[in-house]
Amino acid sequence: MKITIFGSGYVGLVTGTCLADVGHDVVCMDVDAAKIERLKQGEIPIYEPGLESMLLRNVEAGRLSFTTDPREAVAHGVLQFIAVGTPPDEDGSADLKYVLAVAESIGEYMDDYKVIIDKSTVPVGTADRVHARVAEVLKHRGVSVDFDVCSNPEFLKEGAALEDFTRGARIVVGTDSEKVRERMRECYAPYNRNHEKLMFMDVRAAELTKYAANAMLATKISFMNEISNLAERLGADIEEVRRGIGSDPRIGYHFIYPGCGYGGSCFPKDVQALARTASQIGYEAELLTAVESVNKRQKVTLFEKLSRAFDGDLAGKTIAVWGLAFKPNTDDMRDAPSRTLMEALWAAGAKVQAYDPESMRETRRIYGERDDLVLVADRIQAVKGADALVICTEWKEFRTLDAGWLKTQLAFPVVVDGRNLFEPSAMKSAGLMYYAVGRGDTLALSRQGAFHVWHRCRPGSA
Repeated sequence: MKITIFGSGYVGLVTGTCLADVGHDVVCMDVDAAKIERLKQGEIPIYEPGLESMLLRNVEAGRLSFTTDPREAVAHGVLQFIAVGTPPDEDGSADLKYVLAVAESIGEYMDDYKVIIDKSTVPVGTADRVHARVAEVLKHRGVSVDFDVCSNPEFLKEGAALEDFTRGARIVVGTDSEKVRERMRECYAPYNRNHEKLMFMDVRAAELTKYAANAMLATKISFMNEISNLAERLGADIEEVRRGIGSDPRIGYHFIYPGCGYGGSCFPKDVQALARTASQIGYEAELLTAVESVNKRQKVTLFEKLSRAFDGDLAGKTIAVWGLAFKPNTDDMRDAPSRTLMEALWAAGAKVQAYDPESMRETRRIYGERDDLVLVADRIQAVKGADALVICTEWKEFRTLDAGWLKTQLAFPVVVDGRNLFEPSAMKSAGLMYYAVGRGDTLALSRQGAFHVWHRCRPGSA
């Protein structure tokens, strides 16, 4: 099939590359000329495992190409995927200006039947707005061209997007048109051979399904973080609680790991957007509001634990940070807990010495050059000469640690682990003061404050 993808960001690139990889003829269009030129040269603007090699393979095979010309893009495909950004507006609702701009371009240049596919995460009712905008442009042109609009939400996890696209559990399509069903079956046939994955439903149900899925997963994370805060105060170990409830098949182990909060391009904005949608129709979505509130509070816990360990005096301290991306296997730092931590440390007069396997360039892009931020080449350099260590992202290379060695590197043996990577007993045996999330005696340890930090770290102490 001839397919057009509007948008060459995360969703657009993964969608276009994967569809080209099964033999479709795909053109990706973007208004960012510099990005398109980089893509033509084989340079990928994002980090996603496996994407670069797959993209280059399909470019070389002639199945994937890039353009900045909307006329060329519209003329190319019967299927016109809209995969542009929907950033949060000032009130938290999804900003549809880019989606509607694409709709206008399609309406301006189409001269035969098109299936317009909302791939971006959009509020319920967006397909109607896209249909109305295209119809409005066609009317202004004085032409009559048949077209359909459907919803085909993406369910891609950053760091595992290719696996999710090619082996996903379901392919949701919202439409009431048999013509659309036929073409979407043809589009996704290579991914639908083992068993039936296509789920056809009403357009508005498909739009709500995407938001509901992300809100459910975000709810599980915030719930577990809420329980971890209780465990910390009650002297219970949240890891034992996690295993206890995860063994129940009705709950399962997915998304119940306590930590320092969720971030990324989806959960924060989608929970906000769904809550805003509820507000616009006069419904108070109390649970969604609570999920967002808990997550914001959880991101502050790393700084609070560190501050308590030093009796609130972090001025002049150098804090090592392992992990800057919001999760492993991505360079995405949108709403990352590391950003909340670093900005609080700078406000307190501390210096950050950080390392992340993939997001160093993104960190420089966001914060630029500053005296209180040093980005280093590896995790060893990050802790050298630092006063304490904070772990924000659970990259695999952080999962093994010589605790005795770490104690010799830090001026004070303080470790704040936002991802519960290590056993508290092993860390304490090495002489480290280990502050995790919901690990029983963490709160009691925090209350000891800087006096005990200094006492245990003075020359000649154990």
